[in-house]
Amino acid sequence: MFFSHVRKVQRHGISRLAFFLAGTGAMIALLSSLTMAQTGSQTPSGLSNVQRLDVMRSKLEALRRSLDSAIAGVNAKDSGDKTKDADDPRARLRSLEKEVGSLLSEVNDIHAKEDRAEKYDASRLDGLETSTTELKNRVDAVLQATAGARSTNTATSTSYKPKPEKGKRRLFGLLPGKQNDEYAELTGSVAPGRDRVLFIDAAKEVRKGNHETGRLLFTTIITTYPDSPYLALAKLAIADSFYLEGTTSSLIQAGQAYQDWLTYFPTDSLSCDAMLKVAETEMRQMGLSDRDISHARKAEQRLKVMLQQCPKTRLRPDAELRMREVQDNLAMHNLQIARFYYDARYKASKGAKGGLKGAQDRLKEIVEKYPNFCLMDEVLFRYATTYQEEEEPDEAAKLYQQLVRDYPNSQYVDKAKEQLNIIGAPIPDPDPFKKDLPLCEKVGFMANMMQQISDSANVTTNHDGILFTRNSDGSDLIDQAINKNGVLPEGVQHAMQRTAPARSVVPANNSSQPANSATRTTPATTPTPTPQPKP
Repeated sequence: MFFSHVRKVQRHGISRLAFFLAGTGAMIALLSSLTMAQTGSQTPSGLSNVQRLDVMRSKLEALRRSLDSAIAGVNAKDSGDKTKDADDPRARLRSLEKEVGSLLSEVNDIHAKEDRAEKYDASRLDGLETSTTELKNRVDAVLQATAGARSTNTATSTSYKPKPEKGKRRLFGLLPGKQNDEYAELTGSVAPGRDRVLFIDAAKEVRKGNHETGRLLFTTIITTYPDSPYLALAKLAIADSFYLEGTTSSLIQAGQAYQDWLTYFPTDSLSCDAMLKVAETEMRQMGLSDRDISHARKAEQRLKVMLQQCPKTRLRPDAELRMREVQDNLAMHNLQIARFYYDARYKASKGAKGGLKGAQDRLKEIVEKYPNFCLMDEVLFRYATTYQEEEEPDEAAKLYQQLVRDYPNSQYVDKAKEQLNIIGAPIPDPDPFKKDLPLCEKVGFMANMMQQISDSANVTTNHDGILFTRNSDGSDLIDQAINKNGVLPEGVQHAMQRTAPARSVVPANNSSQPANSATRTTPATTPTPTPQPKP
């Protein structure tokens, strides 16, 4: 039966190779959907259980490293007395270290059950996330409170010697690895001017790809030197390090870190850059339009806020470009659902009303929310067809007339004119300014298959951070800040003009050009260059 079907397809002019590739693409899409289903159920926040566990584990491991480093540097007396002193800084740090270890063990236990597909109470994740956030706040407070005990100028002496940290195993765990004690003294004690040394070394580690080590050094500045001029930049550099790392867990934490930085420094000169990065963290997690669109919706919301609060920023053209691509993804999602409702439900079931209404609602949403959608001509034609099926010719005629007038190069124009003649409505003349506009670029067969395999949306994002770039030539903002002792250049000192956020934010892209004039821009694999700040 299969081979007879192939011969039948060949008689219609489709090669056997194309038929095979189409089947392969469908199989890949099915496998991708099954893989997504196996990674855990989606929460209202848009994260699967595995992603939430990965984020918690990363945070707790970072807290444990910070506490281990602080304990090693505490300069407290150790007389050998077995009585415990609750005020001893080392005792406070050790107590927190035990709490972090206990919580991390619980997270790892649930993560192992998730990996083995064992049943567990998913509601425990909410409590673990709350405990992780609360514990992080306590750790930060204690690290700042015990900073004086780690000072190299303290006159007290100690006989305490921290247990040497074991290096990671190499060669399948058979040979011991190199101990990572390069920064033990730097992070374990406090001295004037050491924040600058920490900042420089942290930047070097991030550029080497040692993101965890770099974040540890940046965190030491935040928890040990609260009055440092490098404090704001250290917080922003931590967010950059997550963004540069680029994994799913890192992008989630990057978005949270940028948002936290905006909470502490809402009027900083780089706040608009941080808002755009929050949106880009969501865009880099976007999938194809026929998959989950939660990240696309979040990215659209972030871009609207950025365009509303930063009306005169130099980043506005980039933000508007990203807004159009994100909205194209959302509109295509609705169009695919509308096609399914109309073709598979209404037509196949010979007039099921539910399918017609469902298609009409999706098409109406595209027309109202995404007027610059690349396939608006098809949307208008299908939208008008639904009104004809409902025997509302006046509404259908308005949409057909809009199609003929605004999209004269569309393949649906002739069909729309036929329907207008049937309805008895006048056929408008095409807009002379839109006759020479190019048609929307369509994705080819192979390009579509590659997108199905990668499961990545075709959107433009910048993979560089705000302070860091991947291929630095020594002119990054972090280099300029180091040269000026934690002060940014004069060109970015002054905060950009911003307006107060509104409850309802209108889309920033109100261009009157038709959707079919839009052409695809640089794909996501080719990042746009990071613009340098201007005076």
